[in-house]
Amino acid sequence: MLFDLDDTLLNRNKAVEKMFLIILEKCYEDVKHSVKKEMLQKFKEYDHRSYGYSDKIKVLESFFDEFPPKYRLPRNHIQDFWNNNFPHCFSINQNTMNIVNTIKMNVKVAIITNGTTQRQKAKIMNTNLNRCFDIIIISEEVGFSKPDKRIFELALNKLNVHPEAALFVGDDIEKDIGGCQNANIKGIWFNPHKIKNDTEIIPYAEINSFDRLLSYLT
Repeated sequence: MLFDLDDTLLNRNKAVEKMFLIILEKCYEDVKHSVKKEMLQKFKEYDHRSYGYSDKIKVLESFFDEFPPKYRLPRNHIQDFWNNNFPHCFSINQNTMNIVNTIKMNVKVAIITNGTTQRQKAKIMNTNLNRCFDIIIISEEVGFSKPDKRIFELALNKLNVHPEAALFVGDDIEKDIGGCQNANIKGIWFNPHKIKNDTEIIPYAEINSFDRLLSYLT
């Protein structure tokens, strides 16, 4: 069983909220509660726009322009600040960990994630996911990213598994499910927010809770 990382194994939304609090503490002071809520909403919007891109300078520059801070991070320090802090904002849900460990007792497990090696590795190490998985494939390290079928084929080769014997679990209907289907792997769409599928991609299955994965072990 192959897994996506962000918004599948790890809750990225919670991590973004923690990152916002770090920025608030470092760059602002005495922010009213009502303004804080508005700031968080805007921060999430800017982050969402840049999702999938490793450069996060625009996120914070736009945010600082809209909400001028007491202390503004210098532009040339923003990327390092993000890379050093954001991976530590992630935590793993214990139930998710238990389910992965149960699955691991029965089948080989792998992570296939898009992103920079530094940030993705830090997230995986900080949450101890590296102990759970047989292999971990990060797009920057291997030179191609989802939905490119080669990243999925690489995982199959490393695990010595045929595509028809594999399942891929991910939250992105196009990159994850469309991508794994390009490699003839069945895709289970993890859709906890019950987003409408506006694509022509038809997942093998759709789940909104991780517990449901156990029923696909057989």
